[in-house]
Amino acid sequence: MAQTDKAKNLLKRYDRLKAQRQNWESHWQEVADYMQPRKADVTKTRSKGDKRTELIFDGSPLQSVELLAASLHGMLTNPSTPWFSLRFKQNDMENEDEAKEWLEDATEVMYSAFNKSNFQQEIFELYHDLITFGTAAMFIEEDDEDILKFSTRHINEIFIAENDKGRIDTVFRKFSLSARAVMQKFGDVSMNIATKAQKDPYEEVEILHAVYPRSDFDPKKQDKQNMPFESVYLDAESGDELSVSGFREFPFVVPRYLKASHEIYGRSPAMTALPDVKMLNEMSKTTIKSAQKQVDPPLLVPDDGFMLPVRTIPGGLNFYRAGTRDRIEPLNIGANTPLGLNMEEQRRNSIRNAFYVNQLMMQSGPQMTATEVIQRNEEKMRLLGPVLGRLQSELLKPLIDRTFALILRKNLFRPAPEFLAGQDIEIEYVSPLAKAQKSTELSSIMRAIEILGSLSNVAPVFDHINMDKLVRHLADIVGVPQKILKPQSELNAERQQAAQQQEQMQQMQQVQQLAEAGGKVAPLAKALPEEAKAVANADVE
Repeated sequence: MAQTDKAKNLLKRYDRLKAQRQNWESHWQEVADYMQPRKADVTKTRSKGDKRTELIFDGSPLQSVELLAASLHGMLTNPSTPWFSLRFKQNDMENEDEAKEWLEDATEVMYSAFNKSNFQQEIFELYHDLITFGTAAMFIEEDDEDILKFSTRHINEIFIAENDKGRIDTVFRKFSLSARAVMQKFGDVSMNIATKAQKDPYEEVEILHAVYPRSDFDPKKQDKQNMPFESVYLDAESGDELSVSGFREFPFVVPRYLKASHEIYGRSPAMTALPDVKMLNEMSKTTIKSAQKQVDPPLLVPDDGFMLPVRTIPGGLNFYRAGTRDRIEPLNIGANTPLGLNMEEQRRNSIRNAFYVNQLMMQSGPQMTATEVIQRNEEKMRLLGPVLGRLQSELLKPLIDRTFALILRKNLFRPAPEFLAGQDIEIEYVSPLAKAQKSTELSSIMRAIEILGSLSNVAPVFDHINMDKLVRHLADIVGVPQKILKPQSELNAERQQAAQQQEQMQQMQQVQQLAEAGGKVAPLAKALPEEAKAVANADVE
């Protein structure tokens, strides 16, 4: 197959993106060598199963990376606790019980799809890449068996570009597959690959996958050749087109930990800690040598009078002429192992600070109250607040949007009520880290209630507050599930019934009081006719 103009243009774009990324590659390789050796395949090519820790003399940086990755996983996408919910952009829809029930059902369907798929293991790998390289990439696609399939791609395979808003909208991925696998996936569309498959089915060939916005997108057409994002697979060697299709949403999620305004790729805590990590490794090597010299020191041996080689093994015997004052003595090299250990600990503390270890780990100390524990947890989470904003916009939002769209097209949501047609849905983050960001608002509200309570004896200040909205807002801040809250309509009905019952009781009390009063008046009323009769008789006489 002859190389098309589209393929030539894509290969030129790939070469351009590759040149832009070249300066980052040596940096990524060095960071991975010291802090993520299992992913140290950027500029080096290693055989599978090779040892990758030959440069590491201190394992604390690796532990710091693991701790921060696990912390982000637990605070952002914890599988055991809710970490997002759906809500309508229009506030008036929140009072519709049927609409809220549909949203809760849709959210449960999405959680079920996440838990059924390979999401948890792949998102954990993404956090590792994010902390190490500053940039990570995940591909989200449909799966016939598990509904969704997530694939975290190695940074070595990914080449990215931003749009005018600073968002990643173009990804080129270069990877290897066996010729046999390519033939199974795409068919006999490349003479170059077909020839290789005949000679050696397991020979690896390089494939280039490009995903980018389609310039000639027509929203009136719904075929795969006309979608918002174009997807092209190429034989990287020959430039033959293997497949041309598209996606309705951008299938890649490419978050960056931190980013300079003039750079495309992100920067990571590992890059910040790299100088300390390299110094710590050199110090560790020196300290080990110092300890060895102190435990097994070099010896001073006279050059005359000894009959045999010096034996330094336990129980070794060394003979020399009697009457000589010469003897074997250790060489004082001035080694100071404690000083080296102290300097190493200083470097470890710097590395821990770069990865927030001291803030994420609960420090040992006197017994703390529950309030102190809550305050410390909130403080820890607020430290990661700057990172949260970028991760919400570049990781969580596109991840949930893409997942929602895939599930919707599979018709896994129950039919929505007719009045929900055209309603926009937005994402609300309810993870522990997101809740910590709302703790300031909660403190302000509780402080206001405390102040109003002190003024309530002077004036009816609580009349200014809608208590129903206040209770629901507080429940939302602290993460109370909506399904355990009574719908507003049910609450109004119960209040109306209680008011009616109270009114009936008041009426019954009034009737009873009238009845009691009537009982007292009856004897008087009975006596009145007798008295009137006596008066009349007197008048007649």
